[in-house]
Amino acid sequence: MKIYTRTGDAGETALFDGTRVSKADARVDAYGDVDELNAWLGYVRAAGPQTALSADLDEALTHIQRDLFALGAMLADPRHRIADRVEKATLGDTDIARLEALIDRLEGSLPPLRHFILPGGSPRGAALHVARTVCRRAERRIVGLTPAADPLAVRYMNRLSDLLFVLARTVNLRAGSPETQW
Repeated sequence: MKIYTRTGDAGETALFDGTRVSKADARVDAYGDVDELNAWLGYVRAAGPQTALSADLDEALTHIQRDLFALGAMLADPRHRIADRVEKATLGDTDIARLEALIDRLEGSLPPLRHFILPGGSPRGAALHVARTVCRRAERRIVGLTPAADPLAVRYMNRLSDLLFVLARTVNLRAGSPETQW
């Protein structure tokens, strides 16, 4: 199979149900932002020596990247046809609970926040802050979709942005990069 199809040369793309939409369609914007977020997480995983990112965090990020593929599939399937056929293209409450458990575990090792902090720190920590802002943008786009996206998608993205903030703080703490207060 060739990577190019030429079917998008007129500025349109197909959703999973075959519907042709503009590449500027809000739904395409939403799953495009999710794809960008996924790429940022790939960058975080690849940045610097692998020893600087503990195995547990690398595994968590890999799982989140897989979740984001599922979320993108959900967004590209407004009639929910793919979910019945492709189990890996679904998300559930257990996925949100997994994010919450990781937040709780990591927050237990962080100093309490008493001030706002400026995004930055180590290169990985800074990239996680960028990923957090991309996640928030994707969440806003998902909230604005018509027909509405599955409410679970919004909850997942909301929790994920919280986790990315905690991950940025954790990575910076482990790297010895102090937080800069605002």
